[in-house]
Amino acid sequence: KIRELDSLQVGDYVVHRTHGIGIYAGVITLTVQGMKKDFLQISYLGNDKVYVPVEKISTIYKYSDKDGMKPQINKLDSVSWQKKKQQVQKKIRDISGELVKLYAKRNSIVGEAYKDYAEEDVFASQFQYDETRDQLKAIDDIKHDLDSTVPMDRLLCGDVGFGKTEVAFRAMFKTVCNNRQVMYLCPTTILSKQQYESALERFRNYPVEIRLFNRFTTPKEARIILEEFASGKIDILFGTHRLLSHDIQPKDLGLLIIDEEQRFGVTHKEKIKEYKSNIDVLTLTATPIPRTLQMSMIGIRSLSLIETPPVDRYPIQTYVIEESKQIIQDAIYKELSRDGQIFLLYNRVESIEEKAYEIQKLVPEARIVCAHGQLSKEELESRMLDFINQEYDILLCTTIIETGIDIPNVNTLIILDADRFGLSQLYQIRGRVGRSNKIAYAYLMYQPSKVLTESAVKRLHAIQDFTELGSGFSIATRDLSIRGAGDILGSEQAGFIDSVGIDLYLKILNEEVARLKGNVVEEEADEDSSSEKNDKPLLDVSTHISDQYTDDDNLKIEIHRKINQIDSYEKLEEIKTELEDRFGKVNEDVLIYMYEEWFEKLAKKLEIEKVNKTRNSIELVFSSEMTKKIDGEKLFRESFKISPMFRFKLLSGHLIVILDIIKLEKHYIYY
Repeated sequence: KIRELDSLQVGDYVVHRTHGIGIYAGVITLTVQGMKKDFLQISYLGNDKVYVPVEKISTIYKYSDKDGMKPQINKLDSVSWQKKKQQVQKKIRDISGELVKLYAKRNSIVGEAYKDYAEEDVFASQFQYDETRDQLKAIDDIKHDLDSTVPMDRLLCGDVGFGKTEVAFRAMFKTVCNNRQVMYLCPTTILSKQQYESALERFRNYPVEIRLFNRFTTPKEARIILEEFASGKIDILFGTHRLLSHDIQPKDLGLLIIDEEQRFGVTHKEKIKEYKSNIDVLTLTATPIPRTLQMSMIGIRSLSLIETPPVDRYPIQTYVIEESKQIIQDAIYKELSRDGQIFLLYNRVESIEEKAYEIQKLVPEARIVCAHGQLSKEELESRMLDFINQEYDILLCTTIIETGIDIPNVNTLIILDADRFGLSQLYQIRGRVGRSNKIAYAYLMYQPSKVLTESAVKRLHAIQDFTELGSGFSIATRDLSIRGAGDILGSEQAGFIDSVGIDLYLKILNEEVARLKGNVVEEEADEDSSSEKNDKPLLDVSTHISDQYTDDDNLKIEIHRKINQIDSYEKLEEIKTELEDRFGKVNEDVLIYMYEEWFEKLAKKLEIEKVNKTRNSIELVFSSEMTKKIDGEKLFRESFKISPMFRFKLLSGHLIVILDIIKLEKHYIYY
């Protein structure tokens, strides 16, 4: 699994927290006061350049945005970047504040805690698969929520086919055992029918009344369902947004389950919000949510993740190749030989029938059906249901298969003109196959004569690399990140995320949420972009990693990042061991650089403002605030235990600790 997603390539857009959006131009080594130091070079508008010391690598973020979209590069010292950043901070502050208020309000509501029933264990034991570790954790989280008097509002996030439905069914069963009703809200009619049929199968041994209510329900059936749901005769009701209509009046609704909430419109979301005020709500989503966002929201919104794939699931074999009739024909025959079905994605409605004729000539015995958004809803759903029922072998379709369709028998996907799609879209579409215990194949094809753009090549290679199961949680592309942010914060965030890039947005969000929780947030370096003093470390040491150690710029950046994380002796030893294991013995300059990083972290904590070095001594100058807090007598006693070579003086309210190194027989590190 590729974990280093933010590896920088020369030419990538980056965001510097102080200077704004620029273009990364590589690692450059400069000699400063006789010492070799590595810098990241960033180009800005008007041939301006900024050299960021590698110790400050954490102030740089890769700019993730819509595929192929180029952001506006900033001019150095411009006011517009500061304004933009302040706007985003204000917006995040408002949203986070609202979220905190909303969840505080929910926590003040006292509902009814559910009881445990022996039947729940029997129901769990009848699950035909072994639960994954993450599934068990999610089931436990939800049980804990239902057993509490505070209404549940949990987001359950997991890749397609990783077992979210079973987790939802356990919650539904517990609710029904406690004599409450359940509504299961789906974004599409087909999905509501699939989930309804799964529930009939799963609950077949129990006297649970389950109904399906969507636009295929006849007026007569609808009237009966409305009456029986209002009288409490129906326990579980599946349906589309029709369930949010005013004529749906449950007798005693206990749980609302929402599949892919971001696919409902504004008015539906308002109705959902009403429900959320006093009943348990479980929202399911297959949209990956970036780690940073998960961390931000812990404590503000309940979040459960299912990242462990089922036991018999295989990664999808992905090929990026020129379009070839021979390969298309072979791929189709290969799938038909194991009684499987094929998705063939062709995103041009005007010539889709011609393409069907062309494919029919290649594979005469295959049964082909076309599906696209210009068909009437009835016709589209009818064709899809026929395909699900295996009346056709090939579904030649547009991107309508992108979300919410589950056909385990389809294990070959052919995408024509794959270079026209965004990375997240390719990832979502590829997720339509590989949902059974068969190995699935995805062929991403592009026109043979076509010269691909650089960003298209990057996208196609990325999707090929991300075949690992559950790697949706690793693809930190802008689109998936924003959809994840939308699930938690609300979809109106997209514009703000665009303006500063997702990584910086999430960093600001983290800080804001930490503040709201009452944690102390370290302020970033002075925002005045002309002030370079903040980039200057307390100690001057060489930060250069030589080409003999590694000549790969990406690896150098990774090493610098790791060294930047050192904040304890244990961490230093851990990173030193890892570097020596991967690259060989660490030389003395790099070792000193590692100790310097640790020293900087300690100095910050202890408010050491300045370090003066002479040939004979080292002076540590503490802030006036810290000076007031220090117990001088204790400091004197403790330091004497270490060495008699310490001296102390007060100057303008600042404590200065002096260590006479010339008299020391050894070098010491004190902390």
